Amino acid sequence: MPDIAELVEARIQRPRAIAAAAARRQRPASLLGDHGKLMIIAADHPARGALRAGADALAMANRAELLDRICAALDRPGVNGVLGTPDILEDLLLLGVLDDKVVIGSMNRGGLAGTTFEIDDRFTAYDADSIAEAGFEGGKMLLRIDPDDAGTVTTLESCGRAVGELAGHQLMAMVEPFISHRVDGRVRNELSAEAMIRAMTVAAGLGRTSAYTWLKVPIVQDMERVMAATTLPALILGGEVTADADAAYAQWSKALDLPTVQGLVIGRSLLYPPNGDVAGAVDRAVSLL
Repeated sequence: MPDIAELVEARIQRPRAIAAAAARRQRPASLLGDHGKLMIIAADHPARGALRAGADALAMANRAELLDRICAALDRPGVNGVLGTPDILEDLLLLGVLDDKVVIGSMNRGGLAGTTFEIDDRFTAYDADSIAEAGFEGGKMLLRIDPDDAGTVTTLESCGRAVGELAGHQLMAMVEPFISHRVDGRVRNELSAEAMIRAMTVAAGLGRTSAYTWLKVPIVQDMERVMAATTLPALILGGEVTADADAAYAQWSKALDLPTVQGLVIGRSLLYPPNGDVAGAVDRAVSLL
């Protein structure tokens, strides 16, 4: 378990240690691992107030436990990346576990879960300049398109700007698009093939260039038709923790056979598996690559 007291002491007494750790970090030679794919552990959920994993509404609330699970996942062979907000990535820098890893900074976390302004998803975490300054490999943004919410256009504009700014630094812009609707006051993503095709084609056209844009997409029905909608490289996201882990792994495996799919970005499904075995869950996911 990480020593929280040491992390707190560093933040109080040696805040410059974070930038120094970033400067010392050994950067990866490639975005792809030895298996030829990208295997990223996602851990940016808490900054949106989304702490649930499975039936536990506060599963991700214990920061020491969360960091311990992330470190365990990053230590497994074949895991070559991590996605997180500044607080989490800086803890990992201080812990010295990001050498040779593809590090992706999460950018827009202003659309807090369950709020009236959830679709107007402001960029409240990393920006392109800070990602470049830290020496990270890219930035990730969530793009939820709600036809009935005018806040969508602000998010579209901000994401388009961020794509261009990351490209200006020659860094990956990872865009996670959805068509979304409010159902009983809560934002729900429409996980049909038609909705994903529409969302992906909008996301692919954002920014002044798509040269550095990757898509982060969920598993839906008819993935062959969905992924035929773009030539951009794509990563499959894990989504909510499910009791039927076998079905999830089977779907990921099938999607990885598609030419545009270049890896996995999995968070809670691997960090909080139903059986509690983080290493086993991660190793099984890596085996699909």
